[in-house]
Amino acid sequence: MVLALVVSRNRARRRIQQVQVRQTRMSETYDNHGLPRGTRIDSYVIDRTIGGGGFSIVYLAHGEDDSQVIIKEYMPRKLALRAPDGVSVLTGPESEAAESFAHGRRLFFQEASTLATIKHPNIVNVTNFFRANGTVYMVMAYEKGINLQEYIKRHGGGLSEKFIRTVFPPLLKGLKHIHSMGLLHLDIKPGNIYLRTGGNPLLLDFGAVHVMQQSRKYQPTQVITPGFAPYEQLNPGGYVGPWSDLYAIGASMRACIDGVTPPPADERRMRDTMKPATVLFRKNYSMALLAAIDWAMEVDALLRPQTVDQLVEAMDKSDPPEEPTTRESLLDLLTRDITLPWSNKG
Repeated sequence: MVLALVVSRNRARRRIQQVQVRQTRMSETYDNHGLPRGTRIDSYVIDRTIGGGGFSIVYLAHGEDDSQVIIKEYMPRKLALRAPDGVSVLTGPESEAAESFAHGRRLFFQEASTLATIKHPNIVNVTNFFRANGTVYMVMAYEKGINLQEYIKRHGGGLSEKFIRTVFPPLLKGLKHIHSMGLLHLDIKPGNIYLRTGGNPLLLDFGAVHVMQQSRKYQPTQVITPGFAPYEQLNPGGYVGPWSDLYAIGASMRACIDGVTPPPADERRMRDTMKPATVLFRKNYSMALLAAIDWAMEVDALLRPQTVDQLVEAMDKSDPPEEPTTRESLLDLLTRDITLPWSNKG
C-alpha cells in the first residue's frame, strides 16, 4: 500500500508540474490566501497562519478543549484557489487541473494516514486527518520550541559540539525508525528540524517521504533542497536509499558549525571546493564528529555510511583513523584493514 501511495504521489507531482492553470480571470474573484482567524474546521478553530509552501498552508489552531494543534491544509497554489466564501477550495476551469488536484488530494489523505502510523518521540505526531471544504487537512500535535534553521541564523553558526550531540543522536534514532519501516524522508534540513525544550529534536515535514527501492532504477521527481539534497537525489537515474538521508543529516550538522548552507551536491560533483570539516574546524570539535560529518557528506553515495548505525558508530569513535598522508588507490583504502585468507599472518 505504501509503495503504491508513493509511486502515485510522485506521478501526481509530475502531473502538477505539467499543468499551467490560467488564473487571471479567477484571481479577480478569489485568492489562495490562508484561512482567516476564527474559521472553524471540523472541531478546530484557526488561530493564525504560520507557514506553507507550494502544496499546503500550515496553521496554528486549537481544539474544543482549547489545546493547541498544528493543521496542514492541502492547497496546491498552481491548481486551486480560495472560493468567495473564504473557506472552500476550488480548482481552475481546466479539466486537467481539476483531475490533478483531485489526485493530489487523495494522495495527501493517504499520506496523512501513513504518517499517523509512525509513532516515535522524535517524529512529528499526526493525531487526526479529515476531508472538508473540498480539500484535506492533517492535524499534528503542537510543540513549543524553535526551528533549527532559525536557531542557526540567530547564532550565526558556531553551535557547540555538546549542542550537536544533544540534537542529532535522538534525530538519528527517529530516522532509523523511519528506515525500519521501509521509508525514506528525503527532505531533511534545518528547516525541517524542530527544537523543543532542552534541544529535544522533532523531525517534521514528510511531504517527500519515499519507499526504498530494492534495485537501481529510475527515481521519480523528488523535493529538492540545494545544499542538503545528495547528488543521487538530483539525478533522475540516481539510486536513493538510507545513505541519501544521511547526507542531509551530515549537511545539517555542518550547517550548525559553519552557519551557512553547504554547496549544492551537483556543484561539488563537478568541482568540490568545500574543505573538509576535519581541516576547518578541528580546533573546536572532536575529530570523531568532524570525520563523521565528512563521511556522511561524501558526494559518491557508495563512499558514505549506508545505515544510521554506521554513522552513529563513527560519531562515537574516540580515536578515528588518521587521514592518509599520501595518495593511495581506492583498492588500498578498501583493503587496508582486511586480512585475506591467503595473507601471511606474520
